[in-house]
Amino acid sequence: MNIKHFIEEKKIVAELTEEIDHHTSERIRSRLDYEIQRFMPKKVIIDLQKVSFMDSAGIGLIIGRYKQTACFGGVLELQNVSPNLQRIFEMSGITKIINIKEYEFN
Repeated sequence: MNIKHFIEEKKIVAELTEEIDHHTSERIRSRLDYEIQRFMPKKVIIDLQKVSFMDSAGIGLIIGRYKQTACFGGVLELQNVSPNLQRIFEMSGITKIINIKEYEFN
């Protein structure tokens, strides 16, 4: 996982680079929680371009970071979502509460 913090824009971009399942979600969660609490960003962007698989633990991970970011008055966005993950997000209802963008930040 690669995390970038942009001070001027009060934004964190987290590029996830692995499958998100029960075994990996705890490590990702603790790292994201640390960064969100440390910087209290106005926007957290999770880039899923390199994620090939996600199970219910991944959905819980995303919803939890959505709630945590909202506690600081920020928003969470997902970007570069594959068609498979898009279907999972639609079925779970994530698309109703979290914006999904197609572009990539550098």
